[in-house]
Amino acid sequence: MSQFELVQYKRKKGTKKNLDHLGLNAAKKAQKFHSSFDMYKETPLVSLSSLSKELNVKNIYVKDESYRFGLNAFKVLGGSFAIGNYIAEKLGRDIEELPYHTMISKEVKEKLGDITFISATDGNHGRGVAWTANQLKQKSVILMPAGSAEERLYNIQSEGAKASITDLNYDEAVRLANRYAEENGWVLVQDTAWEGYEAIPTWIMQGYTTLAYEAYLQLQGVKPTHIFLQAGVGSFAGAVQGFFASVYGDDRPVTTIVEPNAAACIFQTAKAEDGKIHPVTGNMNTIMAGLACGEPATVAWEVLKDYSDNFVSCPDYTAAQGMRILGNPLAGDEKIVAGESGAAGFGLVSEVLRNPELDWLKKALGIDENSVLLFFNSEGDTDRDNYRRIVWDGFYKRTDMD
Repeated sequence: MSQFELVQYKRKKGTKKNLDHLGLNAAKKAQKFHSSFDMYKETPLVSLSSLSKELNVKNIYVKDESYRFGLNAFKVLGGSFAIGNYIAEKLGRDIEELPYHTMISKEVKEKLGDITFISATDGNHGRGVAWTANQLKQKSVILMPAGSAEERLYNIQSEGAKASITDLNYDEAVRLANRYAEENGWVLVQDTAWEGYEAIPTWIMQGYTTLAYEAYLQLQGVKPTHIFLQAGVGSFAGAVQGFFASVYGDDRPVTTIVEPNAAACIFQTAKAEDGKIHPVTGNMNTIMAGLACGEPATVAWEVLKDYSDNFVSCPDYTAAQGMRILGNPLAGDEKIVAGESGAAGFGLVSEVLRNPELDWLKKALGIDENSVLLFFNSEGDTDRDNYRRIVWDGFYKRTDMD
């Protein structure tokens, strides 16, 4: 059986999920909030012209989120916007009235009192929640699933969070965080959504539209033919998909959702196509730790099922290959340091375009010499030991067993 599986959806006609909450106006609102932080700077959009010629496509663009707020990953965009909206709602105000310097003011702090934000994370999301809580002089508690990297734990603790690695998988850690929130009166900040818990996950998705909006402006009128989005619970993918589908309408780019074989919960849900969420259980053993999630976010799936074209499940070696190619560019191209999850979408396509045995997948995705491909490097080397193990020592090659 192939290590690559594909599910394709025909573009839906008629009633689809409304995208106003992820469209241009919503993205401008999120970006305005993020730009009020002193450390805000848009992340680069890198054009890999030499690699495009090598792979026989028109152009390859990579939005590099490893520069975001000095945190080496995009996740802070969602957590900060969700926390900002929670605080605004608590104060009876709109987030547009509460830029960063207003939110950290003595007046606002006195009205709010002490708040503890809690979340479960493999690292990047929790670091963003902890950083935001620290910036706003509030508290945070972060739970991490079994096998999480010690470096990621330390990075979260360095933001003042009470953080620990549990013996649970990701979804179990989310349930434990939710229980602690209910028992202690804390605020759960999680991008996993379920019935009765959808407001904060929706705010998180809206926060992610900042990076999509930046990329849209940086493209300067160039419209991608294809966008590849890696997915854990699907909130990032749903946010970016929702933004570009809103902007371009029926003429939107072909969008492919990419997941590791061991944690392909959105792929399995798409494959079933029965209107139900299909979780993946167990240890979900994949190097793409940020994508090792077993339960799709309901608010994300509502967008993905209506607007995404392809769902692909792929082996770990593709992400490792993507890391190596981006980190060792052809002459004239910029180097991009991409972590395991950050390289997932790019790694899939680099393998598809270089491996003749995957011509069937190349044709199914509709990639040819006229294609303009857009990727999002969602994280840098957030686990540097593992990054070196993969890039220096060559772990997870095509010949390895996944």
